[in-house]
Amino acid sequence: MNIDPILRSVVAVRSSIPEDAFTAETLGTVREGSGVVIRDNGLVLTIGYLITEAEEVWLTTHEGRVVPAHALAYDQESGFGLVQALGPLNAPAVDLGDAATAKAGDPVVLADGIGEFVQANIVARQEFAGYWEYLLDEAIFTAPAHPSWGGAALIGSDGKLLGIGSLRLQMSDGDEVADINMVVPIDLLPPILDDLLNRGQVNKPPRPWLGAFSAESNGGVVVMSVAEGGPAAQAGLRQGDIISEIRDEEVDGLADFYRKLWSSGPAGAEIPMRILRNGREAWLRIKSADRNSFLKKPQLQ
Repeated sequence: MNIDPILRSVVAVRSSIPEDAFTAETLGTVREGSGVVIRDNGLVLTIGYLITEAEEVWLTTHEGRVVPAHALAYDQESGFGLVQALGPLNAPAVDLGDAATAKAGDPVVLADGIGEFVQANIVARQEFAGYWEYLLDEAIFTAPAHPSWGGAALIGSDGKLLGIGSLRLQMSDGDEVADINMVVPIDLLPPILDDLLNRGQVNKPPRPWLGAFSAESNGGVVVMSVAEGGPAAQAGLRQGDIISEIRDEEVDGLADFYRKLWSSGPAGAEIPMRILRNGREAWLRIKSADRNSFLKKPQLQ
């Protein structure tokens, strides 16, 4: 595969976030990564955390031109973000591929916006549960890892876009530990793209959000921290609490916890849960919220 024409369509993304933004402390006020042109009018697909609450977004083309842009949308469920260039990028759109057909062992390329790319292979297709109340049923994992993964374009052997880079993780195989990338599959985009373009969000009730950052340990869910001012913090959930039940149903790992949470109703639903704190059981009732209501809205530059 000749990667050079595709590299023209992968741009660098730089965003500036106000210091008083909800995500400023956790994600920073200056964020840099990549995005890929998916429409000839300068529509760029990236990973959403790069542009959440952004007051300014700038795109840098393969030729080094800097173009102002507008953060259009961030979909919490998929993790995708959309950016509209406010000037010509002079870069062709990359065709969307079929991530459902991608399988372990397939050769791929992960390319960033400064012209660097890694020739890799898909090493797994499996569920991924993130600590920030995020779940993918079938994420794509690739190795070796790209050092600049955020928003990078995953390109299949046919030259089409298979996904957008999200994380760098470690995978252990016996005594060996390897760095890998987690990629959001592109198949999650077409069903929501029109809504994101026309409404800025998917046309359905938002999921209930707690503002709890959690990890899985021996099948249990341990609270690592809570978002200041979020529903979990207001209800008294604390670092170190172990969540054992939600709505009288036992929690079996992080993914199961999220699925039970999200099946409890739309944002605003009250979530009763049993926790273990310092060896003692307690019950909490957390009034969930819409995560987006805590975030600053995109502003047109």
